[in-house]
Amino acid sequence: MSAQTLSNVRSRLRATVVAALLVAPLSAVMAVPLAGPAAAHGFKVGDLELAHPWARATPPGAKVGGGYVTIENTGGTADRLISATADVAGRTEIHEMAVTDGVMTMRPMNEGVEIPAHGEVALKPGGYHLMLMELKQPLKAGESFSGTLTFEKAGTVKVKFSVEPIGTTTPSEMAMPDGMTMDHGSDGMQMDHGNAQ
Repeated sequence: MSAQTLSNVRSRLRATVVAALLVAPLSAVMAVPLAGPAAAHGFKVGDLELAHPWARATPPGAKVGGGYVTIENTGGTADRLISATADVAGRTEIHEMAVTDGVMTMRPMNEGVEIPAHGEVALKPGGYHLMLMELKQPLKAGESFSGTLTFEKAGTVKVKFSVEPIGTTTPSEMAMPDGMTMDHGSDGMQMDHGNAQ
């Protein structure tokens, strides 16, 4: 091999190594998941973002449980949650709980629940929720189960529900990247999620 050819090979090799060193950090950054609640335990389908699907633990022998999730519609058209499933339940229905004149009522939402354009609906204890019926096993704190949510326009999305302790009214902590946690306690603190209009 001539000195000129050897010099060309070395130059190309150096250029390749430099390019690899420049591209490697960029590709590592691009592989990092996005931060925030959606990355912690969230799902997306169409214009809908579903934050932290969860359920309450149930006592042994219970045949029903509740499922909860916050659904944000970032699009300009309303959608509607029309059905749900849960691997741990024989049937799953969308219900609403309300208290009128001191009397608690619960009713199935046969037409589903509208998710307004640029709006948010929280399925939570004491309001809209998923009624997990004919439970196949008790729901145990710290475990999780799979399910689906089906929307009129956005379609069906597979989700994973985290099971929180009995009596929980909101998920106490959400898993964050790198082992960090976010306390959602009711100590008066507020967090700006960038939803201001």
